[in-house]
This record gives sequence, structure tokens and C-alpha cells, in this order.
Amino acid sequence: MSDFLSLAQSRYSCRMLSDKPIEPEKIEQILAAAICAPTAVNKQPWHAWVVTDADAVARVNETTRFGFGAQVFIVVGAAADAAWVRKFDGRNFADVDASIVATQIMLEVQDLGLGTTWVGHFDAPALKEMFPQMADYDLIAIFPIGYPADDAQPAPMHATRKPLADLIDRI
Repeated sequence: MSDFLSLAQSRYSCRMLSDKPIEPEKIEQILAAAICAPTAVNKQPWHAWVVTDADAVARVNETTRFGFGAQVFIVVGAAADAAWVRKFDGRNFADVDASIVATQIMLEVQDLGLGTTWVGHFDAPALKEMFPQMADYDLIAIFPIGYPADDAQPAPMHATRKPLADLIDRI
């Protein structure tokens, strides 16, 4: 099994985080993984906000009940006006590009021995109001980041996957 496949299989949605502080160099490694994410025509139509200030963390927690005790959040947004648009049907790739960045963030978090989960259940308008610098972006995800709590574990359905034949067609 490849190292990447092992990483991808070991990653899970960590919903219990400890209060152990995250080393600043680990945050920088996560951001380095985000920066090197591929985007359509390398337009890079995304932005991320690293939330570490205690007051700002509290404000993020006001927008979602899925903070899981994190003391660090990364919010990822997409900028539609900066994205590549497919000429054949006008499909804008900003959300796709930001999702690729977000996936690399999740995988790097796992690789560093930290935990996170992709939080999509949040009040984006309230978040934009609290943080005006986010106002012009389509907010894609919030990642609560921390060391997994001692009793953190994958959800019971984590390893349940549909059969390959249900998801893949070979043409």
C-alpha cells in the first residue's frame, strides 16, 4: 500500500479535540500544503483565514456548534470572480478549487498527527459579518484543528464504503 493511500485511509473526521496547543510550525506546514494545491489554470481563486486569537475563536464558535473544542480554525473561501470558467457551459471552478485546497488541508492535518473535520454546517452570513475580510468569498468550509482527544475515534460508519462497482464504470 502506498504512503498516500495509508494516509487517506487513516484520516477520519475527528470530533473530539484536546486542549494541547498546536506548534506554530505545524500550522505553517498545513498552509504550505494548501498553497501547493492544484487549481484550474492555476488561477488560485481561494483564500484561507487562520483563526487563533481566543476572541476570534469564540466568534467562530458562535456560527457553528461543530467547533469540537478547537483553539485553531482554518476557514476556506472561494472567489468566483477570480476563477477559471469552462467556456462550453459557463461552469465556474472556484468551489472546486477551494475544495481541493480544503482536502489538502485535511490530509496534511492528518499527516501531522492532528485531527480535524470538514465543517459545512455554519452560519456563513454571520461569519462574514463578524469577519468582514471574508465578505467577498463563498465560504466553503471551517476546519477545527487540534490534537485528537485521548478517546477520539472514527464514527462507526467511517470505514463503510459502497462497493467499487456501485461507484465506478469502466468505459
